[in-house]
Amino acid sequence: MKVPEKLLKPYDPKATEERIYELWERSGFFNPDNLKGEPFTIIMPPPNVTGILSIGHALMLTIEDIMIRYQRMRGKKALWLPGTDHAAIATQAKVEADLYKKEGKTRHDFSREEFLKIVEKFAEESHDTIVRQTKRMGASADWSREAYTLDEPRTLAVRTAFKKMYDDGIIYRGYRIVNWDPKLQTTVSDDEIEWQEEKTPLYYLKYGPFTIATARPETKFGDKYVVMHPADKRYEKYNHGDKIEVEWINGPITATVIKDEGIDMEFGTGAMTITPAHDTADFEIAERHHLDSEQIISEKGLLLPIAGEFAGEHIKKARPKIVEKLKQKGLLERADENYLHRIATNSRGGGTIEPQIKLQWFVNVNKEVPGRNKTLKDLIRDPVAEGKIKIIPEHFQKTYFHWIDNLRDWCISRQIWYGHRIPVWYRDKEIFCGTESPGSGWTQDPDTLDTWFSSGLWTFSTLGWPEDTKDLKTFHPTDVLETGYDIIFFWVARMILMTTYLLGDIPFRTVYLHGLIRAPDRQKMSKSKGNIIDPLVVIEKFGTDALRMALVFGSTPGTDQLWAEDKVRGMKNFANKLWNIARFVLENTEDEEYEGFPDKNKYDQALREERRELLKDATSDMENFRFYLAAEKLYHYVWHRFADEIIEESKEILKSENKEEKTRRKKFLMHTLDYMLKALHPFMPFVTEEIWSTIPWSKNELLIIQPWPHGEAQGKPHDDN
Repeated sequence: MKVPEKLLKPYDPKATEERIYELWERSGFFNPDNLKGEPFTIIMPPPNVTGILSIGHALMLTIEDIMIRYQRMRGKKALWLPGTDHAAIATQAKVEADLYKKEGKTRHDFSREEFLKIVEKFAEESHDTIVRQTKRMGASADWSREAYTLDEPRTLAVRTAFKKMYDDGIIYRGYRIVNWDPKLQTTVSDDEIEWQEEKTPLYYLKYGPFTIATARPETKFGDKYVVMHPADKRYEKYNHGDKIEVEWINGPITATVIKDEGIDMEFGTGAMTITPAHDTADFEIAERHHLDSEQIISEKGLLLPIAGEFAGEHIKKARPKIVEKLKQKGLLERADENYLHRIATNSRGGGTIEPQIKLQWFVNVNKEVPGRNKTLKDLIRDPVAEGKIKIIPEHFQKTYFHWIDNLRDWCISRQIWYGHRIPVWYRDKEIFCGTESPGSGWTQDPDTLDTWFSSGLWTFSTLGWPEDTKDLKTFHPTDVLETGYDIIFFWVARMILMTTYLLGDIPFRTVYLHGLIRAPDRQKMSKSKGNIIDPLVVIEKFGTDALRMALVFGSTPGTDQLWAEDKVRGMKNFANKLWNIARFVLENTEDEEYEGFPDKNKYDQALREERRELLKDATSDMENFRFYLAAEKLYHYVWHRFADEIIEESKEILKSENKEEKTRRKKFLMHTLDYMLKALHPFMPFVTEEIWSTIPWSKNELLIIQPWPHGEAQGKPHDDN
């Protein structure tokens, strides 16, 4: 065997990676139809078409590709189905912001159809960028099955699901309090709220015989109920339903005493007035006691006529004026300037949320599913509680159950133009719900569906449901859902809900939650902070294998890690070390055939046993989702044991006159190189595939489909791990 010329040169990721990826694509092995064995399925979490992928996406792609490549090498019919998400609010907000910045226009300067064409063009360009980035990460996904949450098959799935839920009475239209974004003029789900803390005064106001505390005096114009806990002895002389006369912001009013156990006796004075139209907790109290509610703030964040002289003013500008009036009337007792107040913002558009009571579409999570004797909440809870779905790390189960216990009806309608339009049509007093338009004379509901509604169908809509179910029968339930722990509720719970309700089955067997990658100063990465890391920039500098290995190395499930470029640089050195190891082994085994070992001596047997135990441990780690441990063990063996010790020791043995000892050592070096390339392939696919292509015994076969070296002796000399 002669050392291939390419191995005599330094390893060059730039000259290798795209060529190797094209080779894999042409091979057809990304498509499970060209593989045999039991199916193994991962449906890729679809990145939002709002821009480029982040380093967090790179971690997700790395972990999932490690799983897929490993299972493929274990002889599985491995499917990794890729796709993207239209991310309705986020995408429309991005386009609207760009339009206003560049042209000074809003969506209302266009027809709905014209605006949607602009959004779709942006989404298509973003999609193409995301696919290029995903391929650069080495993702061995089946691109022939690529899906998009807004394409025709997924649109049919969404409409089919909506209709069934509507017919079953699970989806309803009604007036409830919702999260309203005055900036984007749309509702936002509870899951998309981002809470921000700010210091603001806490005002103590005189309300008849009571003192109430509020951080938002601008919402208090319509407050005509004062609420206290039934067990609060400070107010035991007041009875539920008592009427009292109160001087208030714009004159005297008649207030009603309400006793409710939902009151926190420790907050403020234990007595509070409620604003049912603009606060979720207040709305629920009002519903329990059938109280009136009146809107104080408009959908644009302006005060309504009930505010009297302040009507038409924006709430932020009006607040100090209202406080001054309260002070002049002797109704302001004091103000605590150091109160830490939580502000709800729209994580998708950045607007400050103003709760409003509005007519919207909801999913009733407490309604019993026809024929199932279970509510939707039960369908979300039971598979995890019964162990049918395993969450890694396990401690996130408690968080999951806590979220379910506090789950309210899911508002699924959005007042934006981009997305799945609600499949309901109106004609006079008639209402029609279906997968297609009923024809002329009918007007379709203008609202679109929450993005999480369509992505909740992702594991089975991507496999052909409801029409073509061939893939569904083969690849569903999927094996693993891998995603960041920060969207366990947004997405994981929605998929469990939709799949158990529509298919009567679980969507996946295991949920693997990775942590966040934080900036070196421990801050969360975000565009606004300017600390986003572009994976392509890192790849250009160090190569994909180095980035992948650095991301998984030390990455325990559910635990955040700090970004460190030095770690990637170290893994580039490791790729070079592996390249140099291969060159040394092939240079020193040119005259040796790759075959079984000759008679064993005790020392070589000890080396082989050590290697076998390593591979058994690595296999166990891979089977139990401890990818970070497998990576660390292989890294340390290859660099510190094989390169630093065994190869250094071998240099003297290879010079000896003892042919038998030299032959044994050559065989060991060749077999170890073989096994380490295979074991490292899921982690560092490019450099391992490139080295493999230079090895004479590879027989021009691709490494991507070679059997995984699991460390169990097979009874054949050439396969004795």
